[in-house]
Amino acid sequence: MFAALEFWRRKLEKQTCPLIDSTESAVRQLEFIRNKKQEYFVLFTLDGASRMINLHTISVGTLTASIVHPMDVFAPALKDRANSIIVAHTPPSGSLIIGDKDKEVTRRIRETRELMGIRLNDHIIVTSESFVSAMR
Repeated sequence: MFAALEFWRRKLEKQTCPLIDSTESAVRQLEFIRNKKQEYFVLFTLDGASRMINLHTISVGTLTASIVHPMDVFAPALKDRANSIIVAHTPPSGSLIIGDKDKEVTRRIRETRELMGIRLNDHIIVTSESFVSAMR
């Protein structure tokens, strides 16, 4: 009987985790950072079915900058045993222009991702009004 209850608990638990299979579905989970005045850098950890395991705040920056190191991104991903990740941040300027710093962060995470064996699905820049993928 215990095994049957555990089976149904796990089955129902999986269904409550949001499916994050597109940039848009990730952005729907980011309402809590869209109007922030400081830069927030967050990490989605996802399972093999693209369901969210966890949403981590990696860094809260100043009014003009944030420091993000790949180790800070991949430590929670490894702990969550993630199959893939999505990173997202709010630009302090409110601009959706993909800058050199955004490209550099994406490049560093991609390089580290190759060593870790965890897929990087997207890097999203989100403002109160809109969003853009830094990987497209």
